[in-house]
Amino acid sequence: MSLPYWRLSGFYFCYFATLGAFLPFWSLYLKQIGFVATEIGELTAMLVATKIIAPHLWSWLADRNGRCLRLIRITSFFSMLFFAGFLYRQDYQWVAAVTVAFSFFWNATLPQFEAATLLHLKAEPQRYSRIRLWGSVGFIVAVLGIGRLLDDFNITYLPWVITSLLAMNWLMALLTPEALAMRDSKSAGSVFKVLFKPELLAFFAVYMLLQVAHGPYYVFYSVYLQQHGYTATMTGLLWALGVCAEIFVFFWMYSLLKFVSLRGLLLGSLALSMLRWLMIAYGVESLTIILAAQVLHAASFGVAHVVAIQLLHRYFGDQHQSKGQGLYSSLSFGLGGMLGSFYSGYLWDLIGGSLVFVIAALASGLALLIAFIGVARQKSPTLS
Repeated sequence: MSLPYWRLSGFYFCYFATLGAFLPFWSLYLKQIGFVATEIGELTAMLVATKIIAPHLWSWLADRNGRCLRLIRITSFFSMLFFAGFLYRQDYQWVAAVTVAFSFFWNATLPQFEAATLLHLKAEPQRYSRIRLWGSVGFIVAVLGIGRLLDDFNITYLPWVITSLLAMNWLMALLTPEALAMRDSKSAGSVFKVLFKPELLAFFAVYMLLQVAHGPYYVFYSVYLQQHGYTATMTGLLWALGVCAEIFVFFWMYSLLKFVSLRGLLLGSLALSMLRWLMIAYGVESLTIILAAQVLHAASFGVAHVVAIQLLHRYFGDQHQSKGQGLYSSLSFGLGGMLGSFYSGYLWDLIGGSLVFVIAALASGLALLIAFIGVARQKSPTLS
């Protein structure tokens, strides 16, 4: 069967367009309908908590039956259905219940689709980045388009917009064909032999720390820029610049992987991540430095994520790919993201934004040390 490039790309586009509508604007919507800062923080914590649990639970079910797309269609449908609950009532108890139900399915979808994409790519996982870049395009389109839409109309229409995007996401899942993993009874039960290999433990530690480092960026970057006199328009353009740099990486990574090892790319991305947070910490008054720091999003996220996908494909193979993707999502974006949000929120007013970003740089430095010692030292890091 030929690679369904545009259907895979279309799903990424719709998924990240939904994220682009949700991530920058949802807290503004919650504030508009009457929630205070502590309640908004609690609702955000609920979203992150399910990101720790849901990907891992769904991944075991996906690997058990070998049908990622079937589960993606289910999780996409129920994500849409439960999110529509925000249209019904706006009291705290209801919104909290809908948030947990929606996010339990929503946070399970992407890791399974990553696994499905790799199954479609088979022996050419290096082509992944050319497909994934359309997710970044979708994010930019949504951020710029919906931002303008909400300027012209009331932000209370946001749940309708996101529900519509979730419906498109579900339709793309229905259009994308299934890719079945080859079932091998000898290796099907071997995942626990993989999980406790020192290199894999180091891999998960590196990517958890990388997300710990990104915590202040995702939670407080816009606030930090505002504190230093940047306008809302400039802040939005800086966010878009980071994602544009990410697209550039996804486009060129296919060629880059032919000349640079995964280990070299990982170590380079972690070193540049550390540099990025230091530039933000001490160079925020200089637009030139901040622009350069945003371009480094190509390294701190783009390169690091593509390397992670390549290594997970080698570590877990087809048989346990969904488990690997689920663990990666749970431990990095889930646990790492939660820890990053927690320390940045707790320390922001206590020590100031600059020192919080210094801590982010230290987390990236620790990740670099662990990666140098224990990740992808051999030419083929297959752990089976």
